[in-house]
Amino acid sequence: MRSIWNGAISFGLVSIPIKLVNATESHSISFRQIHVSDGGRVRYRKVCELDGEEVPAAEIGKGYEEADGSIVPITDEDLARLPIPTAKTIEIVSFVPAEEIDPLQMDAAYYLAANGATAAKPYTLLREALKRSRKVAIAKYALRGRERLGMLRVVDDVIAMHGLLWPDEIRQPEGVAPEASVTVREAELDLADALMATLGEVEIASLHDDYREAVEAMLAAKTGEGFEPAEAVVEPAGGQVIDLMAALESSVRAAKASRAGGSGDSAESAESAAEAEVTPIRGRRTPAASAPAPKAVGGKKSTASTGTAKKTAAAKKTAAGGKKSTATAKGAAGTKSGAGARAGARSTKSASAAGAKSAGTGRASAGGATAGAGTAKKAAPRKRSSA
Repeated sequence: MRSIWNGAISFGLVSIPIKLVNATESHSISFRQIHVSDGGRVRYRKVCELDGEEVPAAEIGKGYEEADGSIVPITDEDLARLPIPTAKTIEIVSFVPAEEIDPLQMDAAYYLAANGATAAKPYTLLREALKRSRKVAIAKYALRGRERLGMLRVVDDVIAMHGLLWPDEIRQPEGVAPEASVTVREAELDLADALMATLGEVEIASLHDDYREAVEAMLAAKTGEGFEPAEAVVEPAGGQVIDLMAALESSVRAAKASRAGGSGDSAESAESAAEAEVTPIRGRRTPAASAPAPKAVGGKKSTASTGTAKKTAAAKKTAAGGKKSTATAKGAAGTKSGAGARAGARSTKSASAAGAKSAGTGRASAGGATAGAGTAKKAAPRKRSSA
């Protein structure tokens, strides 16, 4: 592996020549910018603002811009003459337990390789001392134009160094935690513990980048001109509330089934989890509508009674006119009496359904119908006498 920095580890009066090697590498797929209309490559060119010409990398230096916009040139020699003891040295300042290092401070990782045969003995001494103490070394070093903080620890038989952010570079988590006051029940914690125990541990080496693999498959298909993009299925999540207890219980069941290797059980558990973990929001209950006012039913009854009265009045007019025969008058009177009785019966049924008050109204209507029938009968003898 190619070294990116050469220097030494300062361990008290012991100096260990080392080479700094990158311990990590990125496997992410990078894309180029293109002109959409014709597919041409879009490049960024470094152009001098004074003459408008492109400047090669060998002619590009550093400069500090002041408040008025003027530039102060800074050379590598200027930086090398700075009175910093860590310019070419990783200076160990203390040894602390590893748990005292906040993971938020972790930055890039490097391997420290012994540089030359003379470095083998002090390198091994520091490595074994770190192993036996079960501590990590905190060091300061300079890299890429600035002084940095680092943590040295042992990985297998190699000393590794993690770049650390300075304490004042860690932002305080203000306004990040939930503002609402939430109480977690013991039963929920027990289920969370059971889920953690069921999931167990995982081999980190078995994890892989699914997104990168999907992009690689897409690129291979596009190269072979057989790619058909599929739309991602996005389930709507509006108007739903998570039932935490049901979700935890279903997750525990699904995790147990998955670890047991039962694919059928896993499918059933996953289906039950999907059903149990989401509870639809019920609509607000509106006040129950009040029972229909008896007046509305009573109004219908009154209409029926009015109709009966109108029919009685018509019978009277028919009797007074004397144009029809006695048989016709009797038929009309009988028909009107039957209509009044049917109206009274309908009023009685509606009164029973509506309540006592409506029942009273129905009885009144029925009485009106009976009176109408009696009136019609009395009108008949007057018609016979007229004849």
